[in-house]
Formats: sequence, structure tokens, C-alpha cells
Amino acid sequence: MKRLLLAAGGGGDAITTAMTHAALHGPDEPALILTYAWERLVVDPVPGPRRPSDFTGTVPAGPTLRLVTPDSAPRPPAGSLLPRLAADLRAELGLLDPYGGAVGLARQITEAAAYCGTNHVDIVDVGGDVLADGSEPTLRSPLGDALALAACAHAPLSTSVHVAGPGLDSEVPEASLLPLLGAPLRALTAADTHVVERVFAWHPSEASALLVAAARGIRGVCGTRDAPDPVTLTDASPNLYRLTLDRALELNTLARALAGTTDLDAAERASLQVCGFSEIARERARAAGAHQGTASPPSPEGGATLPERFADWERSTARRGIAYVTTRRIAEELALRPQQSAELRAHLLAASPARHAPPLWRLSPTER
Repeated sequence: MKRLLLAAGGGGDAITTAMTHAALHGPDEPALILTYAWERLVVDPVPGPRRPSDFTGTVPAGPTLRLVTPDSAPRPPAGSLLPRLAADLRAELGLLDPYGGAVGLARQITEAAAYCGTNHVDIVDVGGDVLADGSEPTLRSPLGDALALAACAHAPLSTSVHVAGPGLDSEVPEASLLPLLGAPLRALTAADTHVVERVFAWHPSEASALLVAAARGIRGVCGTRDAPDPVTLTDASPNLYRLTLDRALELNTLARALAGTTDLDAAERASLQVCGFSEIARERARAAGAHQGTASPPSPEGGATLPERFADWERSTARRGIAYVTTRRIAEELALRPQQSAELRAHLLAASPARHAPPLWRLSPTER
């Protein structure tokens, strides 16, 4: 028997799901995590989620369900970090294919339950947009979470919904979520993060990185690349909350609208109607801009060294009241190639190891 868990969003939610499983059941308890291959354009330049046919080397676990292993690979031009994530996480990873809508996902979840020998699934979401009602002005990616709820409502399984790190994905503010969540199930601790600590040396997930930092006791204002406003880590940030599926469906208007959908186009139309936008359409627009060269970062000018460029950037960022930043924010705002990111990391660890608050970096406001 394996535990069955469903990561409500993209690859970052799979990381949080692995940590939640370890916290609730122990790191050695066998588990299958169902997750979308729906990743940022910086990882996958093809808009929308990937399906099993977009991968080689997946393993059948049912008529429609496929497992992603370290030997799997995305078919170009698609990209995915799931095979590498499968190598670093102890749980198995199952690929959710949303192109059959909520009904098709329910079929895959039911197959996964049979594979695991269980009749229960735990949905896990980092940040809390799984409880969004669709009207939030900061909401950016509600569709995957809502489809997960709608699918589990259609599947013949008992379901619990877990929210970790309220507000950490910058989609629904912490202050709006806390009255909906009730008392926390438990607070995640530094010990709970060991199962995922290797991932952040290479994975760009920011919400999961903030959750790990909060579980390790970091508090303060954090700057991320995915959101225009910084996130403040509070004493509520490491908390894990549990809700019933009925309560989550009561709050999530889009999930109710997705009931009975049998293809992704219908789900996208429901998102347009409920939320006023389609995240897939936004990805198409961004991808088109990238192809035209409008999304490429500017090349650094002048003869400044990499440490000098970082020092200038650090001063201007710290002056805005930001105490911590993610690795992804540093890399993208300084337009660093992977080799340059590795060089800067080595320099910072050698010159000032105290500034590393893994998986975040502590900024120094000192003027030089």
C-alpha cells in the first residue's frame, strides 16, 4: 500500500507535497504524488500543460496513468523538470493529464488509487489559491488547482485538502486566507524539510522555497521573481492546514464550474467566465513575445565583474526593504546564465557564508 497525494499546482507543489507527506507520515512511508507537468516558460517554452505523449520513458501504472521516472525525458521543444525531481524525491511521481478535463483527471486519480491500494487521496497546495473564489486581483494560476478539486469530487474516493504556507505563492494574501483555514493541523519544522533540501540547488520553485525557509525559522520580507510585491514570512507561514473537500469546493467557484468537463478547452472557457482570464492564453502571449525577442533579458553593459554587479543590485534591492531573496530572483534580474549563477553562488559562499539562509539569500543593506 502507498499513500496517494495530489499536488494541486505545478512542479513546485510536488515539492511541498513531498514535504507534507514526510511531515504527516514520515519520509520512508511509500507514496505516489500525482502532479501536472505544467511549468513556467523559463522551464518549458511550450504554453500549457504537457501530456504523456510529450515524454519518453514513462511507466504505465494504469490504462491512462503514467509514472515519471529519472529515465523519462520531455520531447523537444517541450521542457520539464519532473524527471530530475523524480530522482531527488523519495515518492514516486504520477503524471496528471488535464486534457480530458475534470472527468479525465478523475479517471487517472481512480487508477492511481488502485495502483496504490487505497481509497483516499490528499490534495496539497502551497500558498492557498486552491481556495480562491476567482475574484482575487492577484490570482494568476487557478486552473490546475480548481481542476484537482473538481476531479476528486468526481472520483469515488475520500479526499482531504491541505494548504501549506498561506499566501506564499502571492496569489491570495495571507490575511484573506487565515479566516478560512481555521486552526493549523501542525507547523512544519526544519526536520520536515530534509526530504526536499537537495531540490533547491537547481529547482526554481519560489513558493516551496519560501515554505522551507519559514519551516527553518526565517522571518522577514522576501523578494521573489514571480510576484511584483514581496512576501513577508510570518509565524503563520510554516503552518499546514486541513480542510474537507466539500469546504474547498464551497470556496472555489471555478472548481464547481469545472464539474463534468471532458476537455481542457471547456475548462479554459470556464476560467474565462469565472475569473475573467485564461492562464493558458497568458502563457501563449508570453511565449509569442519571447519568440519575437521582447522577453529576453538585457545583456549587462560595462566592464563590471559579477560580484560588483551583484553588489550594486543588492544595495538597490535592500533599500526597498527586502531582507531575503530567492535564487531565481537573483539569476533572472541579473540575467545570469547557469554557469554564472554557479560562479556567483560559489563567490558568495566563500566571501560571506552567513548571507546564505538556504534556500534563500540574506541581503546586506550596508553601503559600500
